[in-house]
Amino acid sequence: MLVYECISAGGLPAIAGNGAAASRLLSQGVMMRNAMIADLTRLKHVRVACATSSSAPLPRYLAHVRSIDTSRLGAAEFLGCEADEHDRVWVVAPESDGLLGRLAEAVGDARWLGCSRDAIRLAGSKTATRECLGGAGMPIPYSWRPGDPEAGSGRRWVVKPDDGAGGEAAYLHPDFASARQDLLARLERGFASTAEAWIEGVPLSLSLLCADGRAELLSINRQRITVQTGQPVRYCGVEIGTEALDSPTGGILAELAEGIATAMPGLAGYVGVDLVWQPSDGPVVIEINPRLTCAYVGLSASLGRNLAGEILPAPYQEASTHALR
Repeated sequence: MLVYECISAGGLPAIAGNGAAASRLLSQGVMMRNAMIADLTRLKHVRVACATSSSAPLPRYLAHVRSIDTSRLGAAEFLGCEADEHDRVWVVAPESDGLLGRLAEAVGDARWLGCSRDAIRLAGSKTATRECLGGAGMPIPYSWRPGDPEAGSGRRWVVKPDDGAGGEAAYLHPDFASARQDLLARLERGFASTAEAWIEGVPLSLSLLCADGRAELLSINRQRITVQTGQPVRYCGVEIGTEALDSPTGGILAELAEGIATAMPGLAGYVGVDLVWQPSDGPVVIEINPRLTCAYVGLSASLGRNLAGEILPAPYQEASTHALR
């Protein structure tokens, strides 16, 4: 099977360079890629290949893994050419500008490992995600769009791309009037964007294992986010397993995870959920990540489980075993 992590494979030219932000993104991509490969290579009868670039070769301890250079092709073109050479393709890429969905289309449903294209499309829009989850009675942030009644004052607001990943281009405003001005300016420039009331509380993420409309809560993680009014929101990393799954909070969040999987058919494999925990009111869902997130790194070891083996469908592993006999 083929592993394609978009940043380490050179599929995001926009991060090229030596800036701090580019280096941070590349480091995150490399860590996710290496964690995926390490789990896969522990599975018997599964042969692994990995897309790499000159800026992120495989480390020495993964030298036995076949490396495929992507330097001459873009992400969709590379996967369109290479997918048929592999039984399964496991891709990590941002939802921004519909990239993850385009890569799923390039690979094709028969070989794609992860969420369906419909689920990716839905989760890739913050507006569509809010409408879906809100319609299912799940806790979501209050939002505003042109034509809605004006919101009152007294709270902070955040404006961000409708299809951005994490804190990408998210800006925290002191009040609704400032956020409204920012949103209208972005929309006028042709940038699909959304405005939400800022939720005060503890930023968390959930690691889920999804299949057939069900979700298992694997881990509750604490997100490190730097926020200052009048400044961009900055993602600074994640600490996995900061809350016990058998705690009262864990019980509430496990129920929330099941509700999300029911409301959004097609979620499959590893899925991340960003939320804010309000001490007095519980969780508010901010976004769904229909792909691997940084919280996957170290998670198999922490749980004492090989998550890649659970994400790979059993028929695939059985077929691989027979093929090698």
